[in-house]
Amino acid sequence: MLNAVGKAQNILLLGGTSEIGIAIVERFLQQGGSHVTLAARKDSPRIDAAVAKIKAAGADSVRVVDFDALDTDSHPAAIDEAFAEGDVDVAVVAFGVLGDNEVQWRDQAEAVSAVSVNYTAGVSVGVLLGRKFEAQGHGTIVAMSSVAGQRVRRSNFVYGSAKAGFDGFYTQLGEALRGSGANVVVVRAGQVRTKMSADAGEAPFTVNREDVADAVYDAVVNKKDIIYVHPMFQYVSLAFQFIPRAIFRKLPF
Repeated sequence: MLNAVGKAQNILLLGGTSEIGIAIVERFLQQGGSHVTLAARKDSPRIDAAVAKIKAAGADSVRVVDFDALDTDSHPAAIDEAFAEGDVDVAVVAFGVLGDNEVQWRDQAEAVSAVSVNYTAGVSVGVLLGRKFEAQGHGTIVAMSSVAGQRVRRSNFVYGSAKAGFDGFYTQLGEALRGSGANVVVVRAGQVRTKMSADAGEAPFTVNREDVADAVYDAVVNKKDIIYVHPMFQYVSLAFQFIPRAIFRKLPF
C-alpha cells in the first residue's frame, strides 16, 4: 500500500505503452522507486522505449507481462502473472483506441474491434482486478474513462458509446468494492495532448499528460472516486445533460 509520503511499492500499467499511463507511473515514481509491471504486447514496437522511460524515471525494477486487449481468454493468466510477485498498490487501466468514427460506423469489423478494446477488454480486466483487490484488501484501480462517454456525440459515437459503458462499469465496480479497503478512481480526462489525439485538433479544455498524472496521483492519495482533470469539464458535462437533442445535434463538435 502507499506509504506515508504516497510512495507505491508495486504499480501495474495495463496498456504499458500508453503515453498517459506512463506519465501517471512517472508521477508516482517522483515519490520514490517502485516495482513497475507493464502489461502490453511483447512484440509492440513501443515497449522497449516504455521500459527505458520508466527506468529513467526511477523505477526499482520494470517487467513486461504479455497482454493483448482483444484476447480476453488470455487475460486471467496475464493478471495472475502481474500479481505473482505480491500485492499491487495501483493498477492503471489505460489501453484504448480512438480510430476514425466515420470508418467505424460504416464498417462492422472496425466497429467491433474498437468497442472490444475500449469496452469489452476493460470489463474483462476490471472483473479480474476487482477480485484481486478485494482479496488483498487495499489498493486503487485507476480507470481511464473519458468525458466522451458522458453524453455521446455524433462526431465520435462509436468511441463515446464504448466509453459510456466503460465509465458505468468502473463507477459501479467502485461501489461493489466499497468497504473492502480497495478503491476505484474513474478519470474523465477530456482531450489530452498525445499522439493518439494529434489528428483531432485542439479542443477546448485540452490538458497535458502531466496534468492528468497530477490529478490521478492526488485522487489516489485522497481516495477520490471520480475526477475530471480540467475542473470546467464537470460543469460542462452536467450542462450537456440538459441540452435538448434538437439543439445538441447542431453543436459544432
